[in-house]
Amino acid sequence: MKLVLATRNRGKIEEFRRALEPLGVELRSALDTDLGPAPEESGSSYEENALIKAAHATHVTGLVALADDSGLEVDALGGGPGIYSARFGGRLSEGERIAHLLQKMKNVPEGERSAKFRCVLVLAGPNGRVRSFEGSCEGRILPGPRGERGHGYDPVFWSPDLGKTFAEATTEEKEAVSHRGQAVASLLEWAKDGLAGFVDEERAAD
Repeated sequence: MKLVLATRNRGKIEEFRRALEPLGVELRSALDTDLGPAPEESGSSYEENALIKAAHATHVTGLVALADDSGLEVDALGGGPGIYSARFGGRLSEGERIAHLLQKMKNVPEGERSAKFRCVLVLAGPNGRVRSFEGSCEGRILPGPRGERGHGYDPVFWSPDLGKTFAEATTEEKEAVSHRGQAVASLLEWAKDGLAGFVDEERAAD
């Protein structure tokens, strides 16, 4: 089975390649498959945005597609940046975006820096079949970055489960507790019985 991953984010691609190995699928990404211009993420929720990306990828390629939408929800920012996490502050690098977040939170006391990561995965096929999977994890925002691994806001997201930031954690440690790791775990559990039927229906529709 070929599965196209609707993202150009290298950090996410590597996470997914490792996490989806148990499926035994041939995984492609937007870096090695021409998906054309990325669709506008105009949804009002993580699920809607993930569906927009997955539907676009399956329409262009004719393959089953997987897309995710995820975000950081900071209590002191009223749950923001949320679905706008990747665009928070405008066209910024990851480092600049972290700096922008920390600037916004410079006067927030230690005890009020709680936050969570949320993720929704959407699996979509050419005949319109759709499945979604969710995950979330709690933590807090540190006053400065720690660690060299990960991507996005990982250097300032401290996980109480790990006792370190996601950027200080190994890939295996992060996947065990992260929002994306939980969503992928739900996908893998469903795939034990559901993926074959999903794919068979796709083939029958060809």
